[in-house]
Amino acid sequence: MLLFMVIAYLFVTIGIGLWAARRVKNTADFAIAGRHLPMYMIITTTFATWFGSEIVLGVPAKFIEGGLHAVVEDPFGAGMCLILVGLFFAGKLYRMTLLTISDYYRGRFGRGIEVVCSLIIMLSYLGWVSAQVTALGLVFNLLSGDLISVPWGMAIGVLSILVYTLWGGMWSVAVTDFIQMIILVLGLVVLAFFAADMAGGADKVIDLATSRDLFKFWPEPSWHEILFFFGAAITMMLGSIPQQDVFQRVMSANSEKAAVRGTVIGGTAYIFFAFVPMFLVASALLIMPEEATALLGDDPQKVLPTLVMDKMPVVMQVLFFGALLSAIKSCASATLLAPSVTFTENIWRQFRPMTSDRENLLTMRISVLVFAACVLTYSILMEGTPIYELVSSAYQVPLVGAFVPLVFGLYWKRASTQGAIAAVTLGIGVWLLFMVVPGWADVFPQQLAGLLAAMTGMVTGSLLPQWITNRRDEVVHYTSDTPVVGV
Repeated sequence: MLLFMVIAYLFVTIGIGLWAARRVKNTADFAIAGRHLPMYMIITTTFATWFGSEIVLGVPAKFIEGGLHAVVEDPFGAGMCLILVGLFFAGKLYRMTLLTISDYYRGRFGRGIEVVCSLIIMLSYLGWVSAQVTALGLVFNLLSGDLISVPWGMAIGVLSILVYTLWGGMWSVAVTDFIQMIILVLGLVVLAFFAADMAGGADKVIDLATSRDLFKFWPEPSWHEILFFFGAAITMMLGSIPQQDVFQRVMSANSEKAAVRGTVIGGTAYIFFAFVPMFLVASALLIMPEEATALLGDDPQKVLPTLVMDKMPVVMQVLFFGALLSAIKSCASATLLAPSVTFTENIWRQFRPMTSDRENLLTMRISVLVFAACVLTYSILMEGTPIYELVSSAYQVPLVGAFVPLVFGLYWKRASTQGAIAAVTLGIGVWLLFMVVPGWADVFPQQLAGLLAAMTGMVTGSLLPQWITNRRDEVVHYTSDTPVVGV
């Protein structure tokens, strides 16, 4: 019965997504919902940006193992990313009326930086979307009692997301996000109250977490601990800023005010609500101490699903898996769309610059299909990798390669194309060097080393005599409506 209800839920969300797809008339509608979303939808879709499998399954597992200190990257870094975007980037970028974040690189530094940063951004999505697909496979495998294997569960999950994302783009993503976030919040809050009652009260759960020192956040006062704590914090906090899925939410707003405030509110809500799954897993240590201890040693990601399946009634199970699927699908749909739009607008358009909007829309949909196939293949190959690790490793690449050109381009007038090239080259190069040379990454965080190298490259390359001509290419998008003109 539970599996039947979950499948019914999938069909309902597909239906809603296809209904929303009726509003897609051109590439602007597909990529950024025609810039028509009100603030309340920006809040829900921004909140849904990061609220995926890692926050329901991966983060609670890391929290139980190492406390708040172990989850500084997500949710704290991830939530702060959205707040920083709202405070320092949303307004500036929204006024440029761009279609993709890579359009900015083209308008500020030229086509070369546009293509390189587009590839960096696209590559980062492979691990992120794979984490959501992996979680979908685990859900179907668990609900079917192993009748559906994890790889087949991944395939079913990808297909359920692909159907409406393929046709509706950002319109379908935003509308389904809005509904799924309501289900997510209500479901997890009800579960938290129920779990607290089973554990003997919320105070007992909090006392247990305190006794295990799980609320410890700051690192030990040593340079090594501080450096690696800071490196983990900035990975998603800064590395996720130059990302197309975040940018799409900003540009989908119907006003600059909605873009700025919606992003800040969504990021703040994300940080606070992330404590609910952590509370649920902590309560499992009181409700089923022996089983929870065994799962922590085997696969911590299964603690919360096991608690729900073994100790809670069917109604709570339906609420949990409804909330879990809402989190996964809302996150996966947007991150499936983002790299596909980037490929079409910033790479494919280089070869066919004057194609019609109808042709570009078709190319975007084909790109979504191809990327979905790539993600499914990668997810199957990476089966067994912890969800949290898949997510955390995904954003080191844009941190060291795309973040510095974006920030310096927006806030430093002297930033040049030569500086941007040096930033990308040194950032990626040093990051790879720390990964390859044995022992270096154990002494100094590789992502922090890459970021510092990128900053050095940008400043030095921009201040030295300019051997490379500064490029500023106009960004024009041909749509059936008024063209969207960039920097």
